[in-house]
Amino acid sequence: MKVILQKPVEKLGDPGDVVDVADGYARNYLIPRSLAIRAHRGADKQADTLRRSHLSRQSAQKVEFEALAATLIAAQVTIAARAGEEGKLFGSVTAADIAEAIGAQAGIEVDRKDVHLDEPIRSLGTHEVRVHLFQDVDPVLTLEVTAEE
Repeated sequence: MKVILQKPVEKLGDPGDVVDVADGYARNYLIPRSLAIRAHRGADKQADTLRRSHLSRQSAQKVEFEALAATLIAAQVTIAARAGEEGKLFGSVTAADIAEAIGAQAGIEVDRKDVHLDEPIRSLGTHEVRVHLFQDVDPVLTLEVTAEE
């Protein structure tokens, strides 16, 4: 069955996309939840309108998140952790710790799942951390890990 998506559906498409799905999936899930409507003749105009409004909303949100990314890059985020004599930490600094520090010091709420670390930080010093804010907006944050007194 061909349907026009009304809202974004993960792994299926964005609003305005005309997709072909199984009849049961459309009747039992997409249409009752107002995620899609049945595509009929003349629905191209409605699909175009949905697609344009979705793109304009996305571009406006992207501008907002790019401004947020600029303030995040300019912010100096510091985390104090217990460390030994050689600069090794007693434990590690995780994505959850970084997300909490960003919220406290920069005033920007970030989910821990959006903080991308190759591995937990286990040493003192300056580290580069990538934070996912929005589609194609991934600023690299400079994080300073200092010894706790």
